[in-house]
Amino acid sequence: MKKPSPFWSLWGWPIVLGALTTTGLLTALVSDTWGDWWSWVALGVPVAVMGWYSWARSPVPAASATHAADSAGPASAPSAPR
Repeated sequence: MKKPSPFWSLWGWPIVLGALTTTGLLTALVSDTWGDWWSWVALGVPVAVMGWYSWARSPVPAASATHAADSAGPASAPSAPR
């Protein structure tokens, strides 16, 4: 099986979003009726993607982070001078 190119794995989705934005802007300028609908969709998808990834995620609870540090044992955690 062929391994995917690192170029496409990194730049694939940004190129798709750029193509959507470009076609949406050009269609909004030169077309009517169906072009209005396509421009709304093509310009709305990148905005929705940006909104999805910029949405504030809930922080990891402190109890689970403390539990993970405790399970590692005292050898991995440096002791602070008191």
